[in-house]
Amino acid sequence: KHATLAAAELAEALDSPKPRALRKLRPLLDNFKALPEKEIPEDLQGKLRSYQRTGFFWMSFLAKADLGGILADDMGLGKTLQTLCHLRSSKGPHLVVAPTSVLHNWKSEAAKFFPEMSVSLYHGPQRKLDSKADLVLSSYALLRMDDKIQNRKWKTVVLDESQAIKNAESQTAQAAYALHATHRFALTGTPVENRLEELWSQFHFVMPGFLGGRKHFQETYSRPIEQGEMVAAETLRRRIQPFVLRRLKQDVAPELPPLTELVLRCPMPDEQRDVYKAVHQAAQVAIESDSEIKTLQVLEHLLRLRQAACHPRLLPGDRPHQSGKLDLLTSKLKQVVEEGHKALVFSQWTGFLDLIGAALDEEEIGTTRLDGSTKDRGRVVEEFQSDTGPPVFLISLKAGGTGLNLTAADYVFLVDPWWNPAVESQATDRAHRIGQDKPVIAVRLISEDSVEERILALQAAKKELAEAAIGGAESFTGKLSREELLSVLR
Repeated sequence: KHATLAAAELAEALDSPKPRALRKLRPLLDNFKALPEKEIPEDLQGKLRSYQRTGFFWMSFLAKADLGGILADDMGLGKTLQTLCHLRSSKGPHLVVAPTSVLHNWKSEAAKFFPEMSVSLYHGPQRKLDSKADLVLSSYALLRMDDKIQNRKWKTVVLDESQAIKNAESQTAQAAYALHATHRFALTGTPVENRLEELWSQFHFVMPGFLGGRKHFQETYSRPIEQGEMVAAETLRRRIQPFVLRRLKQDVAPELPPLTELVLRCPMPDEQRDVYKAVHQAAQVAIESDSEIKTLQVLEHLLRLRQAACHPRLLPGDRPHQSGKLDLLTSKLKQVVEEGHKALVFSQWTGFLDLIGAALDEEEIGTTRLDGSTKDRGRVVEEFQSDTGPPVFLISLKAGGTGLNLTAADYVFLVDPWWNPAVESQATDRAHRIGQDKPVIAVRLISEDSVEERILALQAAKKELAEAAIGGAESFTGKLSREELLSVLR
């Protein structure tokens, strides 16, 4: 089925009549114009925005043609609602697989928009698979290990935050490929995070064979694009365009309040600077004494440097309790809270969240927290979102960087830069999304004269990655090489 469009291109090149089936798929070639409208489910409690109606029509159109697709709207534009509309409009059983942190969000959104829809949350040690439910919600962890999910035949399977299967060799991706489903869709705000092979993996789930085998994809697209061949990038973009629907916030939701992004550079106090210099000197000695140093060893040295730039107490041993970044963050949060605002604070290290929480306790600033150990995620989100809830939400970047609706906050603090800017954007979009009625300010804290400043420069380069495949074909940056990592370390 998915070869029809390629057959049409071939027929056009040979001046031959186009396949009859192509007429039905014309809207896909015409940039989704004239998509046949479909009746909105009667029991929808709410209203679809115009671009959300287009997304619903697009998913329905693809399903009717026995095709799949990747809904790659910018984060916060309502991929969940568009998908629920599509699932509600067709007979199940349907399965949505999502990160554990957003399962309760899916359940609450389904109850909000389609209260009559039968939804079963298949999760936890007491889980039971409801054979009569229209929609089953489960996690990637269970996808890997639960035979009941694998053995059942589903009408539609949707992977939310589908970058979870970006590694085609992972158990999660292999389990996703093996699912029995008539229709398949993937939802992600970041279809490409590091490498183009991630896009191949998601398409291999949605429509197996569409982009050929991995080796073919690498030889035809990945390597040429990495070498700057714009023709290859444009060819790939044109090939996937009918099956990737991506809209940006600034284009379709101009009513969203503005997002302001700031970088605060934090001077290190003398004691912290001494620790940082010692860690940096040890790293220099290591790379100068071993010309064949492995990438993992380089990353280990960089990890220690990044921790020293945040807070010496993140390093092993008895370290000073001085951190310029923590001091500045505490001061800013105190000011934000006094002015009546709420804030999200993201860190990749739970140890840093511990230190931040202790500092805020001393200032008598209320906090709630979500990390990998949080059991009742729905409760802590509701607590923060309520008017009387604590003003600061401490969140582990890994556990809470995707899928959550945290529009009570209008400040987002990213206290340690991550290699991938897409991950940071996901975190910011917990607050800057549909439902937000206040301007959002996202603040990155960077330690002066540290490895963090080099990471910022690399981030700027990595932002070009997805554009080559999903947007234009002007530029491309592959995954970080050993040499790039070494340049940061030096």
